[in-house]
Amino acid sequence: MARIGLLVPSSNTTVEPEIYRALPAGVTLHTARLFLTQIEPDSILGMVGELETQGRNLASADVDVIVLGATAPSFLKGLGYDREVTARIEAATGKPATTTSTALIDALAFLGVSRVVLGSAYDETVNAITRNFLEASGIEVLAAHGLGIVDNLTVGRLDVSSAHELALEIDRPDAEALVLACTNWKTMDVIERLEDELAKPVLSTTQVSLWAALRMVGEAGGLSGYGQLLRAASPHDADVPSPS
Repeated sequence: MARIGLLVPSSNTTVEPEIYRALPAGVTLHTARLFLTQIEPDSILGMVGELETQGRNLASADVDVIVLGATAPSFLKGLGYDREVTARIEAATGKPATTTSTALIDALAFLGVSRVVLGSAYDETVNAITRNFLEASGIEVLAAHGLGIVDNLTVGRLDVSSAHELALEIDRPDAEALVLACTNWKTMDVIERLEDELAKPVLSTTQVSLWAALRMVGEAGGLSGYGQLLRAASPHDADVPSPS
């Protein structure tokens, strides 16, 4: 039995049920909450102040890995901040850790993707921070569009159709993949449909968080229904885009 520890924003009502439904047999999910109600820089910065306390709470459940399952808090200060956050969690808990942002960059590299279109639930400020982090990490962002939402509970109440509709609206033929950002935004149930419609990988920040955690506990690949990333045990198993 493998145990995944997940640190989530306190007002996030989506990431836990989405990950829980997708977990393979023999893997369990355990969570702790970091206070956040508004998706804006000052609130996000305050949230990461609780990393050590809540990380230690998770570690006491003898989890095998700890994931900061929140997108904006793991790239707020730009390139390298995700690694800094990971180091803080590991130092406080003695457990291997990662973040949603780290997982996203690793997943794009795994699939051989370097050009994306970004869709998010965020407002222009946080969307720009997201774009800058991706570009500083070597990913070309051809376009970035957000829904303009700051209140995190509002994001969690959106129907999954909002992710599907935005994805179809913003996709570009020269994008190798589409990224949907915000772990409180319902995305998991439309990834497979979007990949069929767009003929390219679709990565959501909830999906990549689960992918990274499963890899860390030795459960990578073979998970159907949530896109090619979770199906693939190796890059050769994925329908990766051709270089152009």
